[in-house]
Amino acid sequence: MAELFSSGRLVDLILLLVVFQTAALSLYWRRTGRGIAPVDLLPNVIAGACLLLTLRFALGGSGWMVCSASLAAAGLAHLVDLRRRWK
Repeated sequence: MAELFSSGRLVDLILLLVVFQTAALSLYWRRTGRGIAPVDLLPNVIAGACLLLTLRFALGGSGWMVCSASLAAAGLAHLVDLRRRWK
C-alpha cells in the first residue's frame, strides 16, 4: 500500500475515476437535460485534475517548474469557474 501512495499510482487511479465521472455526468446531462451542464462542470473538474497532476508530478520527482505550471493551471481554471458562477 505504501508503494501505491509513494509511486503516485493512486493519483493515476483517482484521475482515471475523475475522467469516467465527468464523462458519465456529461452523458447523463445530454440524455436527460438534468444535472450540471458540461460547460459549467469542466472548469471545476479541470482545476481539481490540475491539483492532482501537481501531486503526481511532485511524487514523481518532477522539478519545481512543472509543479508550478500545474498549480498555475489549477488557479486559472478555478478563476474561470468563479467567474462563471459570480452573480
